[in-house]
Amino acid sequence: MIRLHFTEADLRRVTLAPAPDALLEIGLSLRRLRGAPGGAGWSRPAVLEWNRGMATGSGTRAGRLLDLVSSDEAMPAFLCQPDAGDFSAGIERIRRTPTAQLAVDLSHLNPSREVSGWYRELADGDTEARQTLVSELDDYFTASMEPLWPRIRATAAADRALRAETLMRGGVDALLATLGVTCRWEPPVLHVGTVGTYDIPLRGLGLTLVPSYFASAPLVGYRPGGTVTLIYPMVPEGRPEGAPDVLGPLLGRTRAAVLAALRRPATTTALAERTGVSPASASQHAAVLRNAGLVSTVRTGSAVLHTLTPLGEALLGGGPARHVSIR
Repeated sequence: MIRLHFTEADLRRVTLAPAPDALLEIGLSLRRLRGAPGGAGWSRPAVLEWNRGMATGSGTRAGRLLDLVSSDEAMPAFLCQPDAGDFSAGIERIRRTPTAQLAVDLSHLNPSREVSGWYRELADGDTEARQTLVSELDDYFTASMEPLWPRIRATAAADRALRAETLMRGGVDALLATLGVTCRWEPPVLHVGTVGTYDIPLRGLGLTLVPSYFASAPLVGYRPGGTVTLIYPMVPEGRPEGAPDVLGPLLGRTRAAVLAALRRPATTTALAERTGVSPASASQHAAVLRNAGLVSTVRTGSAVLHTLTPLGEALLGGGPARHVSIR
């Protein structure tokens, strides 16, 4: 159990990561290949399909990267300190990691005999060894992760919209209380179910929440003196069932898909990603649905959040609308 201790300043500095982190997802996918215990995240259809593909030969592309992780131990911190998002920025993060810190990160691992020499060179700051690490990460991402990346981003956008709405409606307490069954919020302490017992005071630096597609359970990323990161499994994916087919003749297929995508609240950007249209088009369709009384839109800072009205829910579900007046 990890206990994260909040002060009032920390509660004001709880933030949501703007996007999934590519290096983090690489690290967690490697743990999956190493046979780490499963969880809710690994029951996703796309992850199961990915795992089958890797088992049929693509997994060999992981090469010596598999020695960066184990099935039951921490990953090196340069993989689980998400602050970049896209792959190129993550690689730059590795390039900037001081040699001394890289050596500390690698000291917790037990590489196979075949790659132990490369590990020593990497920990000693050898330029060629570090470039090899970057090249192998690039090869692995391109072959094994990039085809899944649009889906990961879309699921992350849905998760972010859900967390933002929770924060808007219930405040930080509601946000921290709904991170998952293995997280328990007992103010001012967030209990995170993991192996071992640790107390981490946040010391006024706050907490960054990062949704992960491949995480099977919450993970805490921590370096002394830095901001603590809580990595948690994204919300389960849900596909609208039949709405475009049934409502298409009434609303048009794209507008029906937009309405169905709002079974989970979404910002305009997230809505565009879910439905494969431009943000401008998503905004236009949402406006038409809002004028028809099917969607409600509220502004949160510089963004807007779209949710279904009771009438919209009834139309999607095929059931009666309750407490709705149509004028």
